[in-house]
Amino acid sequence: MMIGEILLAGQKITAEQIERVLGFQKDSDLRFGEIAIRQGFVRREDVDRALAIQFGYSSAETEPTVPASLIAAVAPTAPFAEALRSLRSQLMLRWFDGTPGQTTLAVTSVDRGDGKSFITANLGVVFSQLGERTLIIDADLRHSTQHKQFGLRNGLGLSGILSGRAGLQEVAAIEHFPKLAVLPSGPQPPNPLELLGREEFGLLLNELSSQFDVILIDTPSAQQAADAQVIAQKARGVLIVGRKDRTKAPEIAQLAGILSGSGATVLGTTLNDY
Repeated sequence: MMIGEILLAGQKITAEQIERVLGFQKDSDLRFGEIAIRQGFVRREDVDRALAIQFGYSSAETEPTVPASLIAAVAPTAPFAEALRSLRSQLMLRWFDGTPGQTTLAVTSVDRGDGKSFITANLGVVFSQLGERTLIIDADLRHSTQHKQFGLRNGLGLSGILSGRAGLQEVAAIEHFPKLAVLPSGPQPPNPLELLGREEFGLLLNELSSQFDVILIDTPSAQQAADAQVIAQKARGVLIVGRKDRTKAPEIAQLAGILSGSGATVLGTTLNDY
C-alpha cells in the first residue's frame, strides 16, 4: 500500500492533493511524504504514522492502546528509544548473531528498582519491531511485572509449566506487536530458586529456542535472590541493568564476576535513567 493511499484512507490528504504531489515529484528527487509536508498538505506526524503502517511498525501512533510503559512504542523517536535501538544493534552483533545456543539472554540488576523489567519489556518491543520472533519470559517469580507491562492475565505461567501444571499455551501473543510474545511468571511458588534450578527449565528454553529468534528473561535482582545466577547459567548470556546515579560501579563489577563464575557470558551493562 502506497503512502499516499494510507494518508488518503486516513483522511489526511485529498485525491487532488495527491495528484499535485505526484506532479511535483516528477521534477524532484524528494519522496512523496516530504513533498506533501513542504506543500502544507499534511503534518510530519501524519507521514510518520503512515510510514509506520506501511512498514508494519507497531507504535502508539499506529495503535493508541499500547501501554504507556512501552516507551519504545509510545515515543519511537525519543532519545530513550534511540538508545534501545543502539543497544539492540550491539546485542545483535555480540550475541544474537545466529550462533547456535545464543538465542537466550537473561536481564538482571544489582538491586530492585534499577529498571531491569522496564528495560526488558522495551527491549523486547524493539527486537520485535526489527522482525525478530521475540519472547519475553518473566522469571522473576518473587516480584513479577511483565504481565502488568503488557496488560496480560497472570495465569499459570512459567511456574505452572515448571511444576508440570501447564504447557506452552501460557505463552501469550501480544496484540499490536505481531512478532512479540510474553510468558508471564505465574503464581509465586514457595521455592522459586529450586523451581528455576530444575532440568525442566533448561529443556523449556531449548524448546522455545526453536520457535523464537530472541528470548529475553527478566530475572530477580541479584541482591534479592540467587535466582539470577541460576537463570544466567541456563541462558548462557546476561545483560546487567544499572540505574544512573544510584548503582555503584563496584557493585556491578562484583555482580559481573559472580555471573561469569557461573558460566554465563556477561555482555555488558546498560544504565537506566527512567
